[in-house]
Amino acid sequence: MYQPLADELRPRELSEVYGQDHILGEGAILRRIIESGTVPNLIFYGPSGTGKTTVANVIAEKTNRKLFKLNATTASTADIKGIVSQLDTMLAPNGVLLYLDEIQSFNKKQQQTLLEHIENGKITLIASTTENPYFYVFNAILSRSTIFEFKSLTPAAVRQAVDRAMTYMERKLGVTVEADEAALTHIATACGGDVRKAINAVEVLFTACAAQDGTVRITLADAEAVSQKSSMHYDREGDNHFDSVSALMKSLRGSDPDAALHYLARLLEAGDLPGACRRILCSASEDIGLAYPQAVPIVKACVDAALQLGLPEGRLPLAEAVILLATAPKSNSVVTAIDRAMRDVKQGKAGPIPRELQNVHADGAGFEREQGYLYPHSFPGHWVRQQYLPDCLVGTTYYEAGDNKFEQACKAYWERIKGERGE
Repeated sequence: MYQPLADELRPRELSEVYGQDHILGEGAILRRIIESGTVPNLIFYGPSGTGKTTVANVIAEKTNRKLFKLNATTASTADIKGIVSQLDTMLAPNGVLLYLDEIQSFNKKQQQTLLEHIENGKITLIASTTENPYFYVFNAILSRSTIFEFKSLTPAAVRQAVDRAMTYMERKLGVTVEADEAALTHIATACGGDVRKAINAVEVLFTACAAQDGTVRITLADAEAVSQKSSMHYDREGDNHFDSVSALMKSLRGSDPDAALHYLARLLEAGDLPGACRRILCSASEDIGLAYPQAVPIVKACVDAALQLGLPEGRLPLAEAVILLATAPKSNSVVTAIDRAMRDVKQGKAGPIPRELQNVHADGAGFEREQGYLYPHSFPGHWVRQQYLPDCLVGTTYYEAGDNKFEQACKAYWERIKGERGE
């Protein structure tokens, strides 16, 4: 029966789990918990291929507990009840471990089914998720569990697994391997921190590269062929999407064109053209604003061009927009001003609109003069002192000019106009 190489090489000791030293290294907290033999309910959070299932297997072995595995994408409450029904007759003096993969796929009612059984200790739950558990896992489960984050592996950590897989295949097949250093580096990098994908690539290479004179030769071209597209973790509805667009916005705001281009590339590599366009449009007003008002129409034109072109050509106008925004002067006066105004409105600070500003047609024809409205264009400098805010907000300041050339020029202009009128 065929067994994937990644499964054959699944670590059986914590020391064989790469890239999670922050929780499994010597003296790290999760390692100490496992070594104690008394394991609480756990939630493992992190990308695929980082060792979550492997560590659950190790825990079951180290604590001498029977392990049940369910995947929440296909399992039901009946599956949980089926496990529970076996507990009284099962020979499991130390209790059982239930490894529930992708727990975020269980709805609230399904997750609640677990509560009674993890409360009495008959079942120890180890749940895993690729999404933020604080958003997707029911609070009652969270309060009874300890959360550990598994991080995406660095290329250096993945390389350890790749070298181990190469050595294993050499011994298994009785061959010698001659691999280009660049090929091994590519495999370790292109998997996007997913060890499983890297080992799968190794397995495919050994299948495709037949031994000649007892030697398997692995070239960079072959390595690139089995990992043509980056295995970057991305889900348009999940954390990776929001992390990527957040990083793009913050890089634009931080005036780092290189970082902004990197995160744009990640979004485009994942095919998320709409997500990239939306964030770039937002940044034009939120982070550049009145420091460079022309950014909005220019960026809008770039976004329209990108959407019309599609990918891959759409990357060009979007890259232009990103570089423009990252290198443009910055001002958050727009977002600050509207947020202050929105806050007052939400808090009920509104009040009647001044009589002078009300719609004159509400009184019928011929009553505009009696309304008391002063038409600014009829006065020097196109300005006249007049109350615009409701009485309860008179004197409130929402907008404060940013310290950039355009806004300071506008500020100076109105200070001169009002100064000439004795204001």
